[in-house]
Amino acid sequence: MACSHSSQRGVEPETAPLKPAGERRPAPNFTLKDSAGRPVQLSDYRGKVVLLNFWATWCGPCQIEIPWFIEFEKRHRDQGFAVLGVSMDEEGWAAVRPFAERLGINYRILLGTEIVAQQYGGVDSLPTTFLIDREGRIAATHVGLTDRKEFEDGIQVLLAGR
Repeated sequence: MACSHSSQRGVEPETAPLKPAGERRPAPNFTLKDSAGRPVQLSDYRGKVVLLNFWATWCGPCQIEIPWFIEFEKRHRDQGFAVLGVSMDEEGWAAVRPFAERLGINYRILLGTEIVAQQYGGVDSLPTTFLIDREGRIAATHVGLTDRKEFEDGIQVLLAGR
């Protein structure tokens, strides 16, 4: 299940397996602000495996995935892994900060823009998650609630350098 970004109605999930390294396209770089107002670029994470998650506080499937991402960040941070959460909440930090504190989110959250969403093919459904390899290429795209094991397996493969 997924939430439509524009209308919040349910959408069926779409998941793609990891692409072979030769078929991966570069993840578009962006600069977005974190909760402290600091600019963050995706390119700052080059050399790490990145789980890039577009989400919103009102999205039920997003709320299911967030505890998994908290655990992945804890478990794999020292292996060169990072989660970046890109909030698409129109209310901005007024909605996102208290939500993140309540859930104990331990990874970096950024406020998304429609421009960045368009760079990623138009993020029409939430959650939409990209697994990005150490070379900054998109290895997998997941639209909607994805099986936890599918995320874990993809992360393990990318951390192993495949």
